[in-house]
Amino acid sequence: MPGSRAKSEGVNVLLTRREFTSLLPAAALARSARRLNVVLVVADDLNTALGCYGQPVRTPWIDRLARRGVVFDRAYCQYPLCQPSRASFLSGLRPETTRVWTLQTPTRQYVGDHIFLPEYFRKQGWYTAMVGKVYHTGECCEDPRSWDEEHREFGKNPPPSEIIRLVKAEGPRGHTFEWATLKTPDEKTPDGIVARRAVEIMEKMRRMNRPFFLGVGFRRPHAPYAAPAKYFDWYPLDRIALPPAPPDGYRVLPAALNHEPPDKPLSDRQVREFLAAYYASTSFMDAQFGVLMEAMDRMGLWDNTVVVFAGDNGYHLGDHGGLWHKNTLFEESARVPLIVWAPGRRGMGSRCGRLVELVDLYQTLADLCGLPQPDKLEGTSLVSLLDDPARPWKKGAFTMQGRGKERTEAARDIVFVGHSVRTERWRYTEWDEGREGIELYDHADDPGELRNLAGSPKHQSVERELRALLRGGWRAALPPGLG
Repeated sequence: MPGSRAKSEGVNVLLTRREFTSLLPAAALARSARRLNVVLVVADDLNTALGCYGQPVRTPWIDRLARRGVVFDRAYCQYPLCQPSRASFLSGLRPETTRVWTLQTPTRQYVGDHIFLPEYFRKQGWYTAMVGKVYHTGECCEDPRSWDEEHREFGKNPPPSEIIRLVKAEGPRGHTFEWATLKTPDEKTPDGIVARRAVEIMEKMRRMNRPFFLGVGFRRPHAPYAAPAKYFDWYPLDRIALPPAPPDGYRVLPAALNHEPPDKPLSDRQVREFLAAYYASTSFMDAQFGVLMEAMDRMGLWDNTVVVFAGDNGYHLGDHGGLWHKNTLFEESARVPLIVWAPGRRGMGSRCGRLVELVDLYQTLADLCGLPQPDKLEGTSLVSLLDDPARPWKKGAFTMQGRGKERTEAARDIVFVGHSVRTERWRYTEWDEGREGIELYDHADDPGELRNLAGSPKHQSVERELRALLRGGWRAALPPGLG
């Protein structure tokens, strides 16, 4: 059979592949043996309202991945807005470094020729392909040099001809607030097309026997919440629970507010309708994710493919007295679902309660695939947690958020920023280094973050400790032995 030529005592010898492999150094063998495929799935504006996170939302395919892989119960984005979040975790750099704080800031404006995650795999010989919304949409945000093949996102708003019912409400100002039931079959929707194109790429790479890095971006459940009608049938309004009411006198700190509220609060029925629509959109997205999972089964890819499923940021659903969308430093906005399947790791089938961040994904995927760790990244490989989900880990997870002149996610000019650190018990937030306010929440008895303890004499020592942690930054919070 064809092989590689080597010289032995002046004689040209034709070695078989097996004989040649036996001469390679152990480290090279290890890298060669770990040329795993990567499937990175990102869902837009998806919070932890999923079955595998204990919520009454039907997500059987995501739940199936959760049973197979590691579910991270405390995973956090670094900036709860699409473009800043994606620019961060795809670069492996924090927003303080990327300086991408708005939807309009070009991905590479401040980081230049930095090698982003898909491009790194491309340079190492992987075939890289994207389908849907992986980087944020728009020419300034996409990154063609990351990919061998691109199928960009389309179809944010469903065509009027496909809408059975469209409902709009006067919700938070400065953001779309509507939902729609569709007559479109799954496979004809934009997310349905994304899933099926992704499968075509997987099949092509399997035929070529080439390792691949595939980015798959689903648009839903991003607003407008739109899904085929059958998914709405799963959520009758009389079974939708309203968000818990905040205590009397509760007020959101002005700097913490993401949107100005409507003149008239939404009725209970409207809240239930919008919750049902978000859940229906989530279940619809889950079904498209299932197309990928079935393809993994059919092609026998589980033994040589890493699968990551994540939301790009969290999402408010009427909590905190009526907050919707993202762009806050509350738990609902900063926390994201994160599930990782990695063949051969000892912790598969477990849950992990340690603090992890989306910025960790770059190093994690490079590590799992046996690639050298790139310099100057600002996350931490999660491979140790994939083997031992209970091991000691980071002291804090960090999230930042900018505030513009107008309270809208489309703000172009950032006036000041807030920084927040989440520990396993506490959340501590400073807006404009405290000049615009400080927040302190104890998740031991206030998981909804409705009682701000900042300034309380009883919690002065905790506040001092968390202020030092926040200002010490991510390096000071690294796991033992990695600082």
